[in-house]
Amino acid sequence: MDNLVRRLLKASCALALTVAVAQPALAQSTRKQLKTANKYFDQENYRASIPFYEQVLASDPNNALALFRAGIAYMSFDKEKASDYIYKAQKLKPKVSKDVEYWLGRVDHLNYNFDEAITHFQAYNTTLKSKDTRKKELAQLIQHSKNAKVQFNSPKDIFVKNLGPTINTPYSEHSPVISNDDKLLLFTSRGENVTGAGSTGSKDKGNVASDGEYYEDIFEAKRINDEEWEKPRSLSGALNGKGHDASIQVFDNDTKMLMYRQDENGDIFYSERSGGDWTEPKKLNGNINSKAFESDAFITPDGKTIYFSTGKYSEDGTLDIYYATRQPGGDWGPAKSIGSAINTLYDDDSPFLSRDGKSLYFASRGHNTMGGYDIFKSDWDSVGNKWGRAENMGYPVNTPDDDTYYRLSPDGSYAYLSSYRIGGYGEKDIYTINYIKNAIIRGKVFSKRDSSTVIPGVELVFSGTQADKTALSYRDVTKPETGDYSVNVLSGRTYQVAVSKDGKNIETQEFAVPISTNDSTIVEKNFYVDYIDTTSMMAAQFKKIYFDTDKYKLRPESIQELNNISNILKANPGVNISIEGHCDSRNTDEYNIVLGQNRADAAYNYLKKSGVAETRMVTVSYGERRPAAANDSPDNMQLNRRVEFRVIVKEGETMPQLNNGATLGTPSTGTSTTGTSSDATRTTVPLVPGKSKAKLPDGTKVKTKVDEDSDKVKVKTKGANDEKSKTVTKDGTIDSKVKEADGSKTKVKTDND
Repeated sequence: MDNLVRRLLKASCALALTVAVAQPALAQSTRKQLKTANKYFDQENYRASIPFYEQVLASDPNNALALFRAGIAYMSFDKEKASDYIYKAQKLKPKVSKDVEYWLGRVDHLNYNFDEAITHFQAYNTTLKSKDTRKKELAQLIQHSKNAKVQFNSPKDIFVKNLGPTINTPYSEHSPVISNDDKLLLFTSRGENVTGAGSTGSKDKGNVASDGEYYEDIFEAKRINDEEWEKPRSLSGALNGKGHDASIQVFDNDTKMLMYRQDENGDIFYSERSGGDWTEPKKLNGNINSKAFESDAFITPDGKTIYFSTGKYSEDGTLDIYYATRQPGGDWGPAKSIGSAINTLYDDDSPFLSRDGKSLYFASRGHNTMGGYDIFKSDWDSVGNKWGRAENMGYPVNTPDDDTYYRLSPDGSYAYLSSYRIGGYGEKDIYTINYIKNAIIRGKVFSKRDSSTVIPGVELVFSGTQADKTALSYRDVTKPETGDYSVNVLSGRTYQVAVSKDGKNIETQEFAVPISTNDSTIVEKNFYVDYIDTTSMMAAQFKKIYFDTDKYKLRPESIQELNNISNILKANPGVNISIEGHCDSRNTDEYNIVLGQNRADAAYNYLKKSGVAETRMVTVSYGERRPAAANDSPDNMQLNRRVEFRVIVKEGETMPQLNNGATLGTPSTGTSTTGTSSDATRTTVPLVPGKSKAKLPDGTKVKTKVDEDSDKVKVKTKGANDEKSKTVTKDGTIDSKVKEADGSKTKVKTDND
């Protein structure tokens, strides 16, 4: 407890006793209860004081003094109740204590009401004289609230999980130590299962410390699975000293353990495993231990360096982190300070290094703490040969109260932490710290009207936010062949999923992604939307044609499909199509634009020679920019070497119902086919001079201009992202220019003959 708190509590206790004596009307039993409560309170035995304050309040619920003092006592066990009591006391009696503004600030800070805490601290500051030493400590508390507000408003995507009631109790649990195989947890507890806990009524008070809490004992628990632990077993048989005993670290393949023992104000010991138990602890040498307080330590994996916290070298006994190296004889050499980048004027404690030795984690009351101890991280500067600037690990690793003993798991994928935070089981609890990872969300999009029919070409945009409210957005389009999608999203949040087709929103759905703490989580999610996919219906009639690597020569099966398309177009003279060339990613983008255009032209020329009017067809090349599958295998690359056919729908019109042309004959290259009906004898639609406009399913706008003598056709397109193209067909030559959304340009000039 800091000096300011002790001074205020001492003054408050004196006031409480005076008030109790000055109230003759108060019942004798109530006065006695209040006197007993104040006695425990003055000894900082807050747990013992609370029942007596509650007895006073049971008979006198508006006793402002009992409420106020009970509220202060509850700050170690129930922050929210502490706030209720102190605020109620101040409302009943505004001057219940001359330090009431200070305590209102403290309890508001612990309950995340940082602006209110600052206001109360500032109000209290005005009551102090200019040379009052408390002003300096008060300024630090105000800064803590400012720091906490910054950290709280920019949280990290971290999942903090309580280890549960098997490990944690209404008392304090801390100092987690995990074995190398991650199956055994050692920790320290002040709970009811410690040695001598049942002897509190005896003359020697059993295992009760001066603050009324049980002395610390070391326990171990075996892991059952990722979520459960066996009932902890006390190690006090061999490790129990006269006071506090706390776990620190296991090392040398878990055969040795560093531990804290309350000896000469607190020293560092070690014990060795013998069979299933531990040997009598031995104290480390005088270069580590002193008559001052040594709190915690860490030995590096190579066993050559020890980092430890000690009050030996500070003027006021505050803790600093020092290190020592192992000497040729095997013992520890002289201690050296870890440096001013780590050590502050306040307590710096609980050092822990990552397995590679490049990151130091420690607890500190200095730096930019949110209040009490916070966990900080420093990285080793190999150039400067020193530890770098300490960085606060942020919220929710840290809270406005004490957060200490940060210990990485053996594989470094998560960490253990001791903390007193809202929602725990009592005082300090042990938690795990996991960074929230991505999860793969995959599935298909189906039509509600036919839940077995997938819809290809559907765009799904997952929109959400990080913990600090930074926007997140993930996108995919259902695949042409399979109709499935896959996105890799940050887990542990709810996303708004916008489902659209051809640039038009179908609907928006909400989807909650569960928390994942590993990178292998897969969530299956199918979407069912109110949409009829007429485009896929067309695709069933206009099938893709495929090409060999680096070729644009039509395959025999492609000619068969083009004959089918020719028949359909002749049976539906009002239908116009877009012929779209695609490539795999083997060559450059520029090369593939030309190759894609050549493939589109090959299909265009065949259909033209089969009798389809050129004014009914436009060509475009996407090169490698719209793959149907990832270019990661020969089979997938074959899927990308293709030409697709899409019906052009004029603005304001709906997708037409096609006659499949089954009554028509099969045209051969360069010939016309005449059927028996009068409609079938018409092999082409005459070129109509003039201008026309159309809109493709993906939102692309197409303008066509045909000259008077129909020997020149000009086609302009403009996409949704401002990508543009211009194609001029004249005397068998196609001249095309393309400008992409990013500003890149491509020119294509080919001979259609």
